[in-house]
Amino acid sequence: MNIIFLLIGISLVVALLFLGGFFWAVRSGQYEDDYTPSVRMLFEDEDPE
Repeated sequence: MNIIFLLIGISLVVALLFLGGFFWAVRSGQYEDDYTPSVRMLFEDEDPE
């Protein structure tokens, strides 16, 4: 029975870490540009000479 409480505690810590990482990514501007990825495949790559 104690192992269930331990696993619940560990899963809550991991979930809070992921939630903190998500908020950090949003606050640092990782999701600002939502237009460029959708049209990137339409442009041809320039050939380096």
